[in-house]
Amino acid sequence: MLNLEYLTNQDGQPTAVVIPIEIWRQLLPFENASLENLSNAIEDYCLNKAMDEGKKGPLYSQDEAKAFLED
Repeated sequence: MLNLEYLTNQDGQPTAVVIPIEIWRQLLPFENASLENLSNAIEDYCLNKAMDEGKKGPLYSQDEAKAFLED
C-alpha cells in the first residue's frame, strides 16, 4: 500500500502531497523534469500498476470476457 501524506494550510485544506522518495525516483529518475514529464511518468506508473494487478486475475476466453463486461 502506498503511504502518502498530505500537507495542509491553516484552515486544514490540503495543499500538497508527500510521497516516499523511492516512488518519486521511480517516476522521475532524472533532475529538472518538466510538468509534462511528471504527468507522463505518473500515467505510466499507474498503468503499469494496473497491468500488474490485472495479471493476478483470472484469464478469460473471448466469450467469457464479453459476458463479464455485459454484467
